[in-house]
Amino acid sequence: MPVKIRLQRHGKKGKPFYWIVAADVRSKRDGKYLEKLGTYNPNVNPAQIDLDVDGAVTWLQNGAQPTDTAKAILSYKGAMLKNHLVGGVRKGAITEEQAEEKFQAWLAEKEAKVNAKKEGLAQAKADVKAKALEVEAKINEDRAAAVKEAADAAIKAEADAKAAAAAEAAEPVEEKGPESIDDAQAAAGEEA
Repeated sequence: MPVKIRLQRHGKKGKPFYWIVAADVRSKRDGKYLEKLGTYNPNVNPAQIDLDVDGAVTWLQNGAQPTDTAKAILSYKGAMLKNHLVGGVRKGAITEEQAEEKFQAWLAEKEAKVNAKKEGLAQAKADVKAKALEVEAKINEDRAAAVKEAADAAIKAEADAKAAAAAEAAEPVEEKGPESIDDAQAAAGEEA
């Protein structure tokens, strides 16, 4: 029975989530499988991959052929390297301890690369957030300055209006005196 290591799609529309499975080539893509080896979530950055490396190596040793995408995932997680090292141990080229030491060194190097990428992404996100905060602070300062200018202009306009009213009230009012003596006497007669 020919066996493939392939992806089985799960998840909703637009948000795929995959199981990495060993399945008979004649079964449907999302159908019956022999063994679930792990999961692959491409929706996060970096992609989240959980893989049973030893189980994958066992299937590879038994002749299972990975699909292109599955092979890339197996290489990324080190299953292909471990399969290669196990082949070297079986042929007697290296000892099992040397193979395990090489594999652990490779895993440590790979983990450092992944952590560096995560830190870079986190730093980029923090930089974008800091820049947005800086822009927002500048906009708030500009708004505060505009409000202060408007308030100062209103206060100045009110002060000018009060000064004009006070100046108008302080102007001496000229009393018009009688133009002639006859008018003065007529006015006096009316009062009496």
